[in-house]
Amino acid sequence: MADRVAAAFNERAGSRGSGLPGLTERLEKHPTLERWPGEYLARPLFLGRREVRAFADDLQKLAGLLFSLPERLFDGDMDRFCEAVRVTGERAALMRRLGADTAPVCGRADVYHDGTSMKLLEFGTGSELGGWDRAGEMCRCLLGDAEFAAFADEHGLGYTHHGRYLAGLLRQLGATVAPGRDPVVALLEGPGALAGCHSWRVLQDQMRWLGLDFHLGEVTELSERGGRLCLRGMPIDVVYRGFEADQLAGDLDAIAHAELVFRAHEAGTAVLWTPLESNIFCEKTCMALMSEPRHRDRFTSRERALVDRVLPWTRVLDAGAFRADPDLVEECRHRRPNLIVKPNGRYGGYGVVPGWKVADADWLALLRDKAADGCVVQERVVPRAEAVIDPVTGAAEPWHAVYGFFYTPLGHAGLEARALPAAESAVIGISGNARTRSAAVYHHDQRDETP
Repeated sequence: MADRVAAAFNERAGSRGSGLPGLTERLEKHPTLERWPGEYLARPLFLGRREVRAFADDLQKLAGLLFSLPERLFDGDMDRFCEAVRVTGERAALMRRLGADTAPVCGRADVYHDGTSMKLLEFGTGSELGGWDRAGEMCRCLLGDAEFAAFADEHGLGYTHHGRYLAGLLRQLGATVAPGRDPVVALLEGPGALAGCHSWRVLQDQMRWLGLDFHLGEVTELSERGGRLCLRGMPIDVVYRGFEADQLAGDLDAIAHAELVFRAHEAGTAVLWTPLESNIFCEKTCMALMSEPRHRDRFTSRERALVDRVLPWTRVLDAGAFRADPDLVEECRHRRPNLIVKPNGRYGGYGVVPGWKVADADWLALLRDKAADGCVVQERVVPRAEAVIDPVTGAAEPWHAVYGFFYTPLGHAGLEARALPAAESAVIGISGNARTRSAAVYHHDQRDETP
């Protein structure tokens, strides 16, 4: 059905006099999106409503398993868990400053649709993940176009507005420290990092449009006055965390300022969303811990079925495994064309190597080098091709998309997508490839499908 909706859109866009090929201009000029310097896909993407709901439900359950790993596999011993996922030293101390039980089940899961079903590529956990700024707002903006609004009505298109969801969540958090009024929210980046964070400025515009008193700053601009956490002298109620442990590590001044946030959170005078503890669970090793055969007896039969349904084959490959597990090394060697190597603790596609682009003669040496720093190997998922009409040439071109499923303690919070031409790269990311485009994602009511 999603293919039929896409085909119908392309047919409509290709008809004489249609304004649909110019939809991206609406996005580029919209007041709440105009500060985004990136580019947009020439058309929205479409997924079935039932499929989205079913997969979002699976992801929520899998996120619960993810956050239960310390208890399930390490008897609640966070030292052992952190060692297993390679979170150590000063980085571990920062991530564990408030205690692991403070970490909310919140973030963005990156997902491919292989044409038959959706598969999880990796879990992102924490508030610093991008996408909240544009995802639902792109959908709202496009519906302001009369021609597209008619198309959306005809095909039963809908969406979740991430910004409204996020603003409501921040108001709930703020009510715990500022009852009876809207909170003052400050999104804080690491030292010197705010200048290049265009998405945060777009998010600020959107939150202010939704009525929130929303500010941007860096952690080193904080102070404490009269028992209140302040940004440039202004008392704040909610800290939206945009900084990461790696931005603080080794910087004593930044750590001292971050400590003001931690103390305010503990004292209940401000709320930190989300604590750094969240990021322990986005280490890629966590996915392997759920996938590896040696841990299957720690999950129920339904949980094992969930993991098998959602998560591709994923294994830890570190120096120890490379020496002590010849069967795993041989399996990785044999499966080269269908594996991708991902370094642990990195993001944005950094250091990712697709096995199908490596010569067989070089593969084993590459695995050995990657294992030395710690990585996971994961089964390749080939995304389905999305036919997109080039607005200049009028020709249809195949694109690949990665879908971002947002989740919070309250459940599914919507979708966004990034897309690249199908032959461009194995990694689809805004920061990793200049040809990556943001895309609005709508769900449709599947009224033409049998249940």
